[in-house]
Amino acid sequence: MAEISRFGISLPGDLVDKFDKLIKQKGYTSRSKAFGDLIRQEIIKVEWTEGKEIAGAITFVYDHHKSDLLSKVTNVQHDFQDVIISTQHIHLDHHNCLEIIAVKGDPKKVQSLKDILKSLKGVKHATLGMSSTGKEVI
Repeated sequence: MAEISRFGISLPGDLVDKFDKLIKQKGYTSRSKAFGDLIRQEIIKVEWTEGKEIAGAITFVYDHHKSDLLSKVTNVQHDFQDVIISTQHIHLDHHNCLEIIAVKGDPKKVQSLKDILKSLKGVKHATLGMSSTGKEVI
């Protein structure tokens, strides 16, 4: 386990009150854990822009009745085999499917994969949730 460092910060009282209310709503048991998560989130953003390896998930919803969409999605995924770890296909209803793609690798390539999938006609919504692979972030 990493060594714990203690430090103090000074913030306006109203900001601290809002923060305490927020972290209580999110189920945090301490300010330290909440601050640690915020710091990690910012470090991951830097890693994203610097091209460090990331892991994450692309989720998207699409109408599987849209002409030729499923084959286009499959072809795109074949073009990005080097960053795709696995996929999961879920039938939401008669027309809509949810696909979850686990990804790991170059953040620019992962972002490109998400952008291409999102731009396909018939894809209703797509998001990318990313995290560090844990090599740089504690």
